[in-house]
Amino acid sequence: MRIIIAGCGKLGSMLAGSLVNENHDVTVIDRDEDVLDRLSDLDVLPIKGNAVSVSTLEEADIKHADVLIAVTISDESNMLCCTIGKKLGAKYTIARIREPEYLKNMSFVTQELSINYVANPERATAREISRMLRLPFAVSGIETFVRGLVEMVEVRVNGDEPFVGAPLSEVYKTQKNMPRVLFCGISRDDEALIPKGDFVVKAGDSLFVTADYATITAFFKYIGKNAKAAKDALIIGGSRIAYYLCTILNESGVKTKLIEYNEEKARILDETLEKTTVICGDGTDQELLLSEGLKTADAFVALTDRDEENLMAGLYAAHAGDARVIVKNNRVNYSNLLSTFGMDSIISPTQIARNIIVRVVRAREAGEDSGVERMYKIMGGRAEALEFIVPAGAAYAGIPLAELNVDESSLIAVIVRGNRVIVPFGADTVEAGDHVVAITRRSGTLSLGDILEI
Repeated sequence: MRIIIAGCGKLGSMLAGSLVNENHDVTVIDRDEDVLDRLSDLDVLPIKGNAVSVSTLEEADIKHADVLIAVTISDESNMLCCTIGKKLGAKYTIARIREPEYLKNMSFVTQELSINYVANPERATAREISRMLRLPFAVSGIETFVRGLVEMVEVRVNGDEPFVGAPLSEVYKTQKNMPRVLFCGISRDDEALIPKGDFVVKAGDSLFVTADYATITAFFKYIGKNAKAAKDALIIGGSRIAYYLCTILNESGVKTKLIEYNEEKARILDETLEKTTVICGDGTDQELLLSEGLKTADAFVALTDRDEENLMAGLYAAHAGDARVIVKNNRVNYSNLLSTFGMDSIISPTQIARNIIVRVVRAREAGEDSGVERMYKIMGGRAEALEFIVPAGAAYAGIPLAELNVDESSLIAVIVRGNRVIVPFGADTVEAGDHVVAITRRSGTLSLGDILEI
């Protein structure tokens, strides 16, 4: 497809790389020539100019664009870019909009401004963090599928779990009372592995398991990782993510305390977040953190605008108390290094936004009947978790999985039929209308038929 990306900051650049890798024809627009030069290794067409300028969009051949993605730093520019782009012929428009006030009028934004899809990385990140606080044993974000019926959780293997050292095909023969989850992915030594029956889990692995929420919770309780959900949280940085997170946590009964350095921003947040205690101060000040209850807090979340401050505060919090520590960090290359310092829970708004937008583009490419519902990059982006809806008349429907040729780099993780969650075996089938969650190392998978063949 022909795709135009307006704005080449962190998100725009990451999107350009992902979409080029999926063989799309990508054009990028930015005012800054130095920013465009940093994309010289990518097969993209760079255009220097204003993304809301008619002449710039026409130079980018907007009338033949299948998708226009506006991710400049300005919500207003993104909305205007999409509106103008749609008038000039773009078939589908995606805008990053982060301001809460705009999102209160979503129907007007989408209908009257000709925006087909709105991406809000901050709100999506806040939701991820809230799920992580609900399941404290999870290493990273908890991915959800099929209206929240299915969850995928990553956990670090210590070595004393009952499934370590035995082939997966033998685990449930020896652990007959262990709740049945699917071991659907392993990250080991920077390698993404899709486990089969003969696979042996080792200490130090990052393990991905999937099932419904009740089974996931029972499984982790069985293996001794049954930490309770957070009842209170200490948050530093009065960002939009912090605003959304406090709102979500307060609605679920979690007490929140927010530290913000800027006096004016702290005042506004104090007026807006009625159930949150807002403190004006330096969230990286160790004495202030201790005086505000770091040692007894259930959770500590670092959400300042500076990744370095988040990491340093997170490292201190990890060693000063027993709080579940989550930090915002968009430098994804550091994740493995940080885990050696006890910093497993790193969350990247840029990655979350990239995953959302790539999923939307992929569904657009495949067409309305493709069945692509959700897509998450997992294992450091080396694998994908995809949710499909089985279309009517699918050739593979009704045939036992054992009789199908499942792509060797893929795995069928869960089948949801109605409200019933099925961890599949060889005799199970997928039927029209089922929701199917699959894990794959193949990039650019557009349909379940790419994974299942007769």
